Amino acid sequence: MKAAMVAEEKQTVIGWDIGGAHLKMARTDNGQITHARTVKAPMWLGLDQVRDALDQFRPLFQGNPIHVFTMTGELSDGFPSRDAGVRHILDFVKAEFGDDLQVYGGRAGFVNLSDAYDLGPDIASANWHATAALSARIKGEGLFVDMGSTTTDILAFENGRLCNAGYSDAERLLTGELVYTGFTRSALIGIAERVPVRGTMTPLMNEYFANTADLGRILATLDEADDQYPAADRRAKSRDGSIGRIARMVGRDGTDLSEGEWIDVARWFSEHQLRMIHDGAFRVCGNATLSPVAPVVGAGIGRPQIMQLAKRLERPYIDFGTLIPAASNEIRDQASKAAPAAAVALLWSKS
Repeated sequence: MKAAMVAEEKQTVIGWDIGGAHLKMARTDNGQITHARTVKAPMWLGLDQVRDALDQFRPLFQGNPIHVFTMTGELSDGFPSRDAGVRHILDFVKAEFGDDLQVYGGRAGFVNLSDAYDLGPDIASANWHATAALSARIKGEGLFVDMGSTTTDILAFENGRLCNAGYSDAERLLTGELVYTGFTRSALIGIAERVPVRGTMTPLMNEYFANTADLGRILATLDEADDQYPAADRRAKSRDGSIGRIARMVGRDGTDLSEGEWIDVARWFSEHQLRMIHDGAFRVCGNATLSPVAPVVGAGIGRPQIMQLAKRLERPYIDFGTLIPAASNEIRDQASKAAPAAAVALLWSKS
């Protein structure tokens, strides 16, 4: 009887990833993803921003679902420390959802809310652990890469288990498992100091004039729905607008060069970013014993870059969305973009 009750309770699970810039949600019904979505939620402006984002999801709360949480928002500079951030976010979810919920503690597994307050180092930014652990459970061996708006996580897994050398953000930055570059919100000055313009390596202006969403817009690899924040100059999100922003990075106007020349500049930036991720992947693979046919499992909005990474590594590419049960291909795609939320929901529903 008890087992039957537990099974019934697990029929509907909603996974949440509370990030510093976005709130991600994935709902599972009977072990299948039925809804998934990512919504803008600038944590640095306060938790009220997250509450406003949360309001968009409340119609999905019917049926008394189980809510499970992971987070990265504790890194927001709105909090004095990461531990304080974890506690504030836990207080927030308690106020919004009550005590009957689960928090993903990475290496500590799922924990009750009351226990989570003492596990800050395990809970902080553990969302990467959830998606990589689920990929390992399903695929057995591979290289998991999740490229979001700001960061890229790279994890090897073998025999169904993670092979991570680091755990905290500080440790993973040192091991190559965390590369601080993303598909839409990263400033171009964080990718390179110089860029070739008409054959001359030109220093970049140390300003937030353009970001990586501009690259994707110029190169036609960006889904505009994934760029939820204003452009750096708050002007038009168009190819011409993006060219103008990139031009400003080298002290020029968009009309100074041809469109083809600016496309080449964007290609160079994208290539340089890919090299950063490639370097991290080489280091991660060097600490594992992956077979030559072990695939790259790609998740996040930056999957176009991850596909290129797989080619560089001469490994097959598998989309995270194809590994998980979903009600439609569209939901599968959205779940891959909100992979940590989907992962905690599925991990809990299968536990």
